[in-house]
Amino acid sequence: MDSTESCNSAVGANLTPNAEQLKHLRRVALGEVAADLVIENVRVLSLATAEILHRNVAIADGFIAAIVPFDHRFCAVEHFDGANCFLAPGFIDTHIHIEYSLLTPGEFARCVLPRGTTCVLADPNCVGNVLGAKGMEWAGETTTPLKILQQVSHRIPRAPHLELGGATVAEAEQLEFLGSSGAVGVGESVPFGFDDQAARFQAAALSMGKRCTGHSARVVDELLWAYAATGISDDHNAVHIDEVLDRLRLGQMVTVMSGSMNDNLPLTFAEPEQLKGAYRNFSFCADDKHVGDLVKTGHIDHHVRSAIARGVPLLEAYRMASYNAACFYRLDHIIGQIAPARRADLLLIPELEKVEPVAVWVDGIQVARSEEGVSEVLFQNEDVVPDWLHGTIHLSPSFGEKILQVQAPSALSGEVAVVRAMEMYDGYFKRAFEVELPVKEGKVLPNARIDVAKISIVDRHHASETASSGFVRGFNLEEGALAASTNCENQNLVILGTNDADMVLAGETLATFGGGYVAVANGKVLACLKLPLAGIMSDEPWENVLQQAEEVNAAAASLGCEMEAPFMILAFVGLAGVPDLGLTERGLIDAASQQFVPLVVCCRCPQHIHDLSK
Repeated sequence: MDSTESCNSAVGANLTPNAEQLKHLRRVALGEVAADLVIENVRVLSLATAEILHRNVAIADGFIAAIVPFDHRFCAVEHFDGANCFLAPGFIDTHIHIEYSLLTPGEFARCVLPRGTTCVLADPNCVGNVLGAKGMEWAGETTTPLKILQQVSHRIPRAPHLELGGATVAEAEQLEFLGSSGAVGVGESVPFGFDDQAARFQAAALSMGKRCTGHSARVVDELLWAYAATGISDDHNAVHIDEVLDRLRLGQMVTVMSGSMNDNLPLTFAEPEQLKGAYRNFSFCADDKHVGDLVKTGHIDHHVRSAIARGVPLLEAYRMASYNAACFYRLDHIIGQIAPARRADLLLIPELEKVEPVAVWVDGIQVARSEEGVSEVLFQNEDVVPDWLHGTIHLSPSFGEKILQVQAPSALSGEVAVVRAMEMYDGYFKRAFEVELPVKEGKVLPNARIDVAKISIVDRHHASETASSGFVRGFNLEEGALAASTNCENQNLVILGTNDADMVLAGETLATFGGGYVAVANGKVLACLKLPLAGIMSDEPWENVLQQAEEVNAAAASLGCEMEAPFMILAFVGLAGVPDLGLTERGLIDAASQQFVPLVVCCRCPQHIHDLSK
């Protein structure tokens, strides 16, 4: 191999300095040529040594050339006075689905860069399930300054034997993605099963020096040990201290999740003294966080603030947000620390506890600033949205109440039926239980009085009649219906309701809009959020999406559903990779066995009525 060639499969190979740049950086450090920029009079977070150093930082060609004592002067095209503020490396989100922000990658960048996030490790599972490999490729690219590296989706569709699904990504396509320099590893898998294809994919990642992302679903003992034995390197589901320690002892990185459905930070760091020996094995991720929460609570800046408030030492919290992540995902030669030859992704922060950057640089170019609490983005989102992202909602011509109905078995001639149902807790986790529901004209009905609503998953990819219904508790829906075209994982249509007529109206409304969120009641549409791009993202600026999201959430609250992020949680009720039960367009699934189970219990005999959660 020629010495100027690089290994194209190496993580971030396209982000490292070339030979000419290295020579130029050396000359800048020696003072022989001018730097492009010198950020002067700053207190640099030296995360490798847990020090804060009074320094000047010289930048050239988008890379850091030198970090020198503050009284050392460089010749530079531009000098920036850091006013004795702190200089930190840009934040890294170690696991996110950008699509669940409801934004395009470019609008997501406009939203999070002012808060200090300069790099995300993104699993394009959502758009991949709708549009396949070309959707995944599109989701990994942006003309904005945000660095997007991909965790290649583990399998699309995840469980072909359990779902009709949408698009299919071939194994060869997965491996091609994995071999690119923009791929940091394999996207999240679940601990319930491990077949030959999964083994080949994860073995390929490990042979390339890339990580395998984990979604442990909080399993314990044998299931957890077996999951780790397949090469899973991290987990974002651990919450309580015992779960966290179990994973750390297995050599896994704990990527502490704080999204719209779960904020694991308070419990994970409830007793930080028990974790102080393992601080360097923590990083931060949002996983699934919509635009409203990104604006209201923040992104990785929220993680840092929360960790510090709970007793994690300042520099350790900043390490978790940057250097730990870069080291673990083998990016520390590129990003994650303020050191020579690294990308100049930098945050100027007046007060470390508040985590409010007043200036953000990416590749040495200032991309955001803040004055008196008002942030300003210094770049435009010029990403092109291709036409093929539109028009992805395809309902059956016969879509209607019949498709959504739950038939009582002919053997059940009474006025009630016992069904297996799901109760929501801790965000998207589900507790199985059995409940008596009314039967009318041979149809099992929901019961709003006891907070049991009907939930239906409907194929929206192939215009087939494939659909399945179940029952769920926890939404407190008193009337009407809610619907979303973002059902996890295959992005089918999910409808929650108290009656079939409103449920049908909700589904038809989303088909008309090309996807989104909607709330209806008594035959009227109360509010909607249009998501016409693959049925999962808006084509509008994030400010507009925020307003529309607030309106549709308020409409849901007016129907009695006052939970945080109701539509996102609705999209995860059916997820079969999270215990106890899941629901796809083909039926109700036991998560542990990954097998279908009957919705209606065979009879009302005492020996058949039992709590599935025990």
